[in-house]
Amino acid sequence: MKKSLTYVLSFALLLAVAVPVSTQSVSAAAKTYKNCTELNKDYKGGVAKSASVKNKGGKTKHKPFVSAELYEANKTKDRDKDFIACEK
Repeated sequence: MKKSLTYVLSFALLLAVAVPVSTQSVSAAAKTYKNCTELNKDYKGGVAKSASVKNKGGKTKHKPFVSAELYEANKTKDRDKDFIACEK
């Protein structure tokens, strides 16, 4: 009984410590890039605000990475305002 209580408490403590760490790594992903060349080095297809957005310019070579937070940090690079920044 004491062992199982110890395991449960240890797991709860580990979970409580791990959740804030993963939240911090998501916010660190919202990097602002200097230009589209720099952004396309990390994300070849650009960055889309959501998975349901469509490209206005037609067919692209690469599928965009979907991240609303990363898009918001780099939305000045979305020249055609189709909610995909730096699409290729």
